[in-house]
Amino acid sequence: MKKIIVSLLILSVVACKKNPDKFVDDKTDSTLVKTDSAASNSTIANKEAALKQINSDVVQSLKDKDYKRFADFIHPEKGVRFSMYAFVDPKEDKQLSKADFIKYQPTKMLFTWGAMDGSGDPYKATINDYLTKWVYSKDFVTGQVSFNEFQGKGNSLNNLKQIYPKADFTENFIKGSEANSEMDWKCLRFVFEEFEGKYYLVAVINDQWTI
Repeated sequence: MKKIIVSLLILSVVACKKNPDKFVDDKTDSTLVKTDSAASNSTIANKEAALKQINSDVVQSLKDKDYKRFADFIHPEKGVRFSMYAFVDPKEDKQLSKADFIKYQPTKMLFTWGAMDGSGDPYKATINDYLTKWVYSKDFVTGQVSFNEFQGKGNSLNNLKQIYPKADFTENFIKGSEANSEMDWKCLRFVFEEFEGKYYLVAVINDQWTI
């Protein structure tokens, strides 16, 4: 009797091996992987499109000198930091809350925005003058726009990704002229962070060739 039972068990095992339908497939479903990848790519593409549109709106507000509109993009809690050059210095760069920007923008209050390259002299200006003469020193509406990618690469340290490791940024790049060996290029970068489902400006960074 025991021999019969053992024989039946052996036959059962052999039959199962010949019929793979009785086994659970533990291999990863490649269709699911592809779907997740496609969804991720779609999310990134949507974010890029959204931030490029916001970038366009911010640049236009600067071109139009519509600083009330510009203030709408400032982060409600973190405010916005202005960096004169590629190197972001949290201790020295001018940081303004949204409330302070709105309060002082119409006034003649002078702020120190940083130090001039070469001389090291402090750069002092009203908010309006800084935005007009320094931030929007080129017609960046016509610039080449990139998302999380640097086009302007000069000789000053660019530490944007170190200071804002989890943020996204856009860059508006104006190519230099052939007469100056293209060294007179300039770019304007905006750093964005999400807050309550919307993207806001946390940094405005200018970059150019420095001495």
